[in-house]
Amino acid sequence: MKTSAFAQFAPEIVSQLRNYGKLMRVDKPIGIWLLLWPTLWALWLAGEGAPDQGLFAVLVIGVFVMRSAGCVLNDFADRKIDPYVERTRTRPLATGAVAPLEALTLFTALGLIAIGLATMLNKQAQILAVVGAALTIIYPFIKRYMSIPQFVLGLAFGWGVPMAFAAQTGETPELAWLVFGIALVWAIIYDTFYAMVDREDDRKIGVKSTAVLFGEVDLFVIAGLQLVMILGLLFVGFRAELGFWYYLSVACATAMMAWHLWLARDRQAAGCFEAFLKNHQIGLVVFIGIVLHYTFNPTP
Repeated sequence: MKTSAFAQFAPEIVSQLRNYGKLMRVDKPIGIWLLLWPTLWALWLAGEGAPDQGLFAVLVIGVFVMRSAGCVLNDFADRKIDPYVERTRTRPLATGAVAPLEALTLFTALGLIAIGLATMLNKQAQILAVVGAALTIIYPFIKRYMSIPQFVLGLAFGWGVPMAFAAQTGETPELAWLVFGIALVWAIIYDTFYAMVDREDDRKIGVKSTAVLFGEVDLFVIAGLQLVMILGLLFVGFRAELGFWYYLSVACATAMMAWHLWLARDRQAAGCFEAFLKNHQIGLVVFIGIVLHYTFNPTP
């Protein structure tokens, strides 16, 4: 019996689909969590514990799509740099497993899905979505020109906050921008831990980052940013009139921040990377605190 053409090519198709998945970082969901938690903080605060179910689905899917699109574009921009960095040299574009044109086609497809999701939002949220898309496109290229590309990453990763408020309530109040500011500071914290892993390689090839900029005072600066984030979270609790469960979550998040500093105390790559990976747990803990507050203190 002759083997069908599909059976012959199926392994190659599956293998290439896996490469596309790796390009989208499907196998490394940490970025999804870091993008998702601030968005969900905002959605629950905007909906006072009872957000719109359809909106919840759209934003969660949107987080996955936009994070995937950002990863694809980032690897396209870094395709000539990644082969020289220990941590990134096995990425699909760096190894040639995926061609640049394939990456751009995949990015376009993800972008079209994102546009389709945006059409389900109200007009103000759609306008904010355009800004978010621009930030996603800008970030991969900014590291060549700015010493603090983590700031731009923070703008992109926090932009789901005003979008969630706008989509849920039709406006972006002061509370929305306060939460956005916290998400921005948090992104600089965890992405500095991440950049500390590649600091020596980045110095050699001229890539800019906060890890390079902060140098020997990196942990001191991170500690200062953590303090700013904690104060911001406390202020959010005050402005949104949150209660015990929320403040307990902030206390837990504070302890976790101290632990992350301890993990990175020797500035070794393994410790810094672990501190980065575990940062999403802070977002989870804060979200749990918000949910528990509205569960046990429902809005009349």
